[in-house]
Amino acid sequence: MKTFTIALLLLLSLSITRADDYFDTEEVHDPSTLETTVIQDWHPNAKDPAIQQKLIEITVCEWWPGQKVRLPVTLNIPTGATAIENVIVANSSLALKPATPNGVELDLLKNHGVGVVLIGMSTIDAMKPVGELHLGMREHLLATDNTRYTPAWIWGMSQMRALTAAEAESQIFKPNKVITTGGSKRGVAAAAAGIHDDRFTAIMPVVAPILGNPGGSYVTGLDDPEIVAANEQYLTDIAAGKLPLNPSVKEALDERAQRRDDSRISLQQVTDAEWSHAQIDSITDRAWDVCRIVDFLPALEKRGLEYFYFVGTNDSVSPALLALGKTLPHFPLYIAPGGQHGGPATAGFTVRTPLIPEASENFKTFCLSHFFDARPLPSTPTINHLLLADGKHLEVVTTFTDDTEPQTNTLSWSINRHRPYTLAFEYDSWQSTEMEKIADFTYRAIIEIPADANTVDFLSNHRHVKSELPFNVSSAYQRHTVPAK
Repeated sequence: MKTFTIALLLLLSLSITRADDYFDTEEVHDPSTLETTVIQDWHPNAKDPAIQQKLIEITVCEWWPGQKVRLPVTLNIPTGATAIENVIVANSSLALKPATPNGVELDLLKNHGVGVVLIGMSTIDAMKPVGELHLGMREHLLATDNTRYTPAWIWGMSQMRALTAAEAESQIFKPNKVITTGGSKRGVAAAAAGIHDDRFTAIMPVVAPILGNPGGSYVTGLDDPEIVAANEQYLTDIAAGKLPLNPSVKEALDERAQRRDDSRISLQQVTDAEWSHAQIDSITDRAWDVCRIVDFLPALEKRGLEYFYFVGTNDSVSPALLALGKTLPHFPLYIAPGGQHGGPATAGFTVRTPLIPEASENFKTFCLSHFFDARPLPSTPTINHLLLADGKHLEVVTTFTDDTEPQTNTLSWSINRHRPYTLAFEYDSWQSTEMEKIADFTYRAIIEIPADANTVDFLSNHRHVKSELPFNVSSAYQRHTVPAK
């Protein structure tokens, strides 16, 4: 499912980065610096006595001199369990009260004896001291140009320190296999933790960047002028009722843009800090390097980290799916056609990627496979396409090289996609059709190319059930450019 050869990766034009360049392993793993406060010692869950919980608050780090970041952690285990070897590290709210697993995590705890460690984590402005922490982060980034003072770094550190807190309960937790997961900022946290801390043996980030940077420039005021103009026009059209979106969507998108700007730095600020052009030009990449897995694949391949990503075609957090499909066509992932990032319903999103059924299906099967070898996971299939002789149809063929025969095979496509980072990109429409089996492990479908098409973006999705456990996998994301007439 995840195997690449080192030789192939070395041929790619990707930077090869040491995973230990970002975090101090001694700092991360040291339980003596947790400064643990027990809020509620081990006790039965109020609603389910089959679950035991312990609520603590820990010091994630002293982010800068005099500023410690402290977050709540809830340790969840089956009642009476000891020496738990299989552990999930995930997230909860910042509230200082016990957080109980739900969904797949709850099922794995109660029915499979998995320990679940939930650390409260959120946007930096919401973390204590509320309304101040992100300002200090920004101040120290501007003063030092050290990407330690970025959201991705502290989010990854939080996930790693949650595992340290669990290990400190040495009679309860004896981790052998550890999976971390999460969506959006928590997906960034899962990726960063898995990349940089070899205690984690598997990760499943959801709506998190693989290649490319989430959400545009880290310096406000430096976004591409064409994208800025397109977004302004799109918001105007929403407000005027010219698009199939409720006019109230504009307010939700404006609020989201403001939240994004609040977490970043401005052109005026970097200018006042006397940053060089090179520093300014590179900060967007450097701010997200810590969690962008493609830069670390050779080391992770050697280490044996198991990974699978879950993303959406319409999510600007994953703007480089086309580039990923070209450079790493067998990267293990599921791509939701039309899948958006998520967020409030008022934003008009209809396919919120983290909430679709395939997300929970995949996570459960991924965990059971990793922890208990419940079933093998299918590899990413090969996808090829051919423009037929009439010039009006595109033949797409997907082949599995690991003898997988999925029960469901679907081709999805979108015509004339908008640029990543534009608002229109997030609302692009997709079509789908079932693929026919034409040979062993091989599936085919035809796309009719409209007369006004300039590009056809496409991918195939496959659902394979084995041992009553479903798993969904996608081909690489591809594009056909229609020849000029």
